[in-house]
Amino acid sequence: MATLGQYVLYNNEILPAAEAQLSVASSAVLYGLSVYSVFFAKHKPESMLAFRIPEHLTRLIQSARMIGLNGAEQFVEDKTFTEQIEKLIAANKPTTDQFFRLTVHATELVPGVKTADLELSFSVFMYEAEPILPADGVRLKTSLWRRTADSAIPARAKVNGAYVNSALAKQDALDAGFDDCLFLNHNGYVSELSAANVFMVKRGELITPDCASDILEGITRRSILELAAQHNIPVVERKVALTELYTADEVFACGTSAFVAAISEVDGRIINGNTTGPITTTLRNALTHAQQDTENAWVHTLPLG
Repeated sequence: MATLGQYVLYNNEILPAAEAQLSVASSAVLYGLSVYSVFFAKHKPESMLAFRIPEHLTRLIQSARMIGLNGAEQFVEDKTFTEQIEKLIAANKPTTDQFFRLTVHATELVPGVKTADLELSFSVFMYEAEPILPADGVRLKTSLWRRTADSAIPARAKVNGAYVNSALAKQDALDAGFDDCLFLNHNGYVSELSAANVFMVKRGELITPDCASDILEGITRRSILELAAQHNIPVVERKVALTELYTADEVFACGTSAFVAAISEVDGRIINGNTTGPITTTLRNALTHAQQDTENAWVHTLPLG
């Protein structure tokens, strides 16, 4: 279990974590009506190097817009948000790499089943950046649960309530002795893991399910696509059949909390002789470098206080 920071940001105030609470009668609790994003920050002796903050703020607002939570923009004005995050860092005094989870909650009390014109609250908490998957040797089980279709709950939105789908599928995989699940969508094509995107390598090409495959359009996924282009690795986004993964040269997952995790097994089929492949290694190293490069426009330096 990752260590949670003692202080959180809640509606423009820095509070002890125990004091930042939602009512049991709120829409967020009753219906899962919250949206969120998580960004990574690398700990340095005098600063935190936060990765792609603007993209995470944009996705948070887009997620709110997709499910009809109007008014979320008020919480993430760039300059004010950065100042608040700096205060949060100063209060928590982190000594390790951190994840920052940003959430817009619908806190209206018993409003009925609707999304528009609700009272909203905003929270940010920090926690130790422990990867959700091992870096190498990840074992996947194809889930009997199908990925929630974009036409049911928008896959592009990070909606808290939708993660019941992920929890069911991952728990099934854990119970069977695997590290994570692999979702198929309702058309039977590969979608993603419980909380990470998936890539495969075949004959030198990097292939990943396209945005019509009921995937979250992950920010780390986007980073991997851009880094692949920088390294002259051909990229294809398309529908992916499960059996293609069984015979892939390499398979890996990526996400803010997964980083780049090499997959060694899918449904008992061993990938690449249970070794991490060269393209996976190249892209993992490129991402690690990008997250620490202060000259990179993706990186925002935040003082420790």
